[in-house]
Amino acid sequence: MPSVASNATSAATALQPPGRNAARWLILGVICLAQLTVVLDNTVLNVAIPSLTKELGATTADVQWTISAYSLVQSGLLLAAGNSADRYGRKKMLAIGLALFGLASLGAALAQSPGQLIAARAGMGVGGALLMTTTLAVVMQIFDDEERPKAIGIWGSVNSLGFAAGPLIGGALLDHFWWGALFLVNLPVALVSLAAVLALVPESKNRVGDRPDILGALLSMIGMVGVVYAIITGPVSGWLSAEVLVSAAVGITGLAAFALWELHVPHPMLDMHFFRDRRFIGAVSGGILVAFGMGGSIFLLTQHLQLVLGYEPLEAGLRMAPLAVTVILINFTGLGARLMPRLGTPGMIVSGMTLLAAGLAAISLLGGHSYGGMLTGLIVMGVGVALAMPAMANAVMSAIPPAKAGVGAGVNGTLMEFGQGLGVAVLGAVLSSRFAALLPVVAAGAGSLPAALARTRTDAERTAVQDAFATGIGTSQLFGAAAVFLGGLVAALLLRRAERTGQEADGASVPEPSTAGAE
Repeated sequence: MPSVASNATSAATALQPPGRNAARWLILGVICLAQLTVVLDNTVLNVAIPSLTKELGATTADVQWTISAYSLVQSGLLLAAGNSADRYGRKKMLAIGLALFGLASLGAALAQSPGQLIAARAGMGVGGALLMTTTLAVVMQIFDDEERPKAIGIWGSVNSLGFAAGPLIGGALLDHFWWGALFLVNLPVALVSLAAVLALVPESKNRVGDRPDILGALLSMIGMVGVVYAIITGPVSGWLSAEVLVSAAVGITGLAAFALWELHVPHPMLDMHFFRDRRFIGAVSGGILVAFGMGGSIFLLTQHLQLVLGYEPLEAGLRMAPLAVTVILINFTGLGARLMPRLGTPGMIVSGMTLLAAGLAAISLLGGHSYGGMLTGLIVMGVGVALAMPAMANAVMSAIPPAKAGVGAGVNGTLMEFGQGLGVAVLGAVLSSRFAALLPVVAAGAGSLPAALARTRTDAERTAVQDAFATGIGTSQLFGAAAVFLGGLVAALLLRRAERTGQEADGASVPEPSTAGAE
């Protein structure tokens, strides 16, 4: 049995010695609270869309930018934030992130126009980028090899819970307060978390870490914002308009410049050579599409429940609860962990994404005019998300060398944030295009459902407008289901081929056991 002295020696040689102290699970709780707040803000705003449209005069494009600004800024900064945390201290960056997130949340709560709200959401994205990368990095540091899988599993479950529970929490707040309460509630959480981080979280850094790639971060942000702006404005301005074409060209050029810069810079934010690894490509493509399906579908479902089926915000949030409950049950009962050895990572990913796609399709085909059909789809979606998300995060981290674990955390967060922003933009664009094409003449050119309804004069015209919106949502959900399903197949195929190639290489490199000395 190891002695106390040997245990002390092992702790001293660990990557982060304080990880073995008695407060590590309390630290994890603090980290998960901060992480949950960041993830919730990705989805909590969806239930406030009707309120923003009415009280701030926000158009559909304004609403999409309010939601996407947070995700786009966050995704553009995640890799640079991870590198900065590794170099300057993870505790320090975690504390700065909490402070920025709290201050930007206050600005969002006090916003008086769509432009002010979008700017505040972008500020929240800066703080969120620091939080997303440093929380996982701290988890990696304070837990040893034996406890780390369980800790990361809890951390991942909080991510899944945040995506699913956002509409419920948002609905509960909007039922009693004005829309700014969605952001004001972040202040006490940020303050408590900041105090706990300063008191409990040990500092850790890589003294020889890479320098932050500021230009790479700027180029990636320019590229993503340009592409998504083109997608958002395409249905309104026309896909061949100068505004859309210029934006798309800037975005594509920015992403291309980012790739070229990363290939030649001494300390790249993202080593582009990772893309030679099939495991990495499979994990990246699958991760983006899981987040694409989740972010886009929640954006559509909350509007469907309120604007088509007529539920109040809290009622809409409660009806989204089966998705959250399913994710919680699957994650915290350990069902996914038990299935992983049997199905393998590719099998888990393709199974989860197939179920996610099936849930989206079920909602589109069965839930157009009633909640009963939607309920089945929500439960199926929850099972799919609970299976696919942890497997995808594990695949990303496994595809990157341990020495680049910070970059791995940044990549994983970037996939989730960019995928969600892209899902809102793409599925929102499909909705806008289909809705505009089906509107009756009396409401032609209206930029949102409330604006279209305001132009109607008869019950028949009102019904036609609502049917056009419901059809647009159904089309968007089917589009998302197809993308998620095909992405799951591609990701699983690439991961399976990578596993086979790795096994063949390992078999070729290991010599046959010698029998020379057996006699």
